[in-house]
Amino acid sequence: MVSQEQRRKQLAREKFLRQQQRREAARRRRRARNAVIAGALAVIVAGGAVSYAAGAFDDGGSKSDDAAADPTPSKPKDPCRKAAPGKVKPLSFKKEPKLAIDKSAAYAMKLSTTCGDIDIDLDAAKAPRTVNSFDFLVNKGYLDHTRCHRLTAGTVNVLQCGDPKGTGEGTPGYSIPDENLKDKRLRGNVYPAGTVAMANRYKADTKKGRDTGGSQFFLVYQDSQLPPDYTPFGTVSASDMKVLKKIATAGESTGGGDGAPNATVVIDKATVRKS
Repeated sequence: MVSQEQRRKQLAREKFLRQQQRREAARRRRRARNAVIAGALAVIVAGGAVSYAAGAFDDGGSKSDDAAADPTPSKPKDPCRKAAPGKVKPLSFKKEPKLAIDKSAAYAMKLSTTCGDIDIDLDAAKAPRTVNSFDFLVNKGYLDHTRCHRLTAGTVNVLQCGDPKGTGEGTPGYSIPDENLKDKRLRGNVYPAGTVAMANRYKADTKKGRDTGGSQFFLVYQDSQLPPDYTPFGTVSASDMKVLKKIATAGESTGGGDGAPNATVVIDKATVRKS
């Protein structure tokens, strides 16, 4: 006959085993999610969703089982104002614009957004064709009224913008080459906070998709673990990093670290100036 003490120990073991099974199931769900992310390492511009590095959103099992099973938090209050009146221009161009900028001059791009102004110093010397493309597109009004459609958090911490469709599939109709991939700032496979870089269709596993930049770009609001596959072409001014932090603090829509920003981030007006 089983004693009360033996029964108590048996029940305790069974409870422990159930807890371990739930934790392992949660870990498997996270690993499966990260495997999907790993399968699309490149920042895809055309043809579907945009994904980043393998394991970027894995918390290493630090969250509770309940959080792992239902990670979607309540949506915080939108910290940004309403967008200015206007519509996105449906623009498309057959080929990359002719190089017209002065590579020895200083250029800056200003994004007047619903969350605040973001000034970006552009690197015309190291990424002339990328800067030239943005100078061309911005002067055509290509970025005006476009929504920054994606926010990631975890190992990769970026806000992605530049898609007139707001789906991750928009392009200007042409591609530009990768530039400045050996920039000394990208040491240790880290894009430092404040970096502005191009999205593209490069896939490291197949080594295909080079030179596929379009109009989509990302702004790094916190140091991000990424291989040097994405053209760094600008830097957010130190004083405007607070705007990115405000957007990041509001989080993203899925609660899983990769989705549409909860903040309404719309570029009301973009300008490029030469100084």
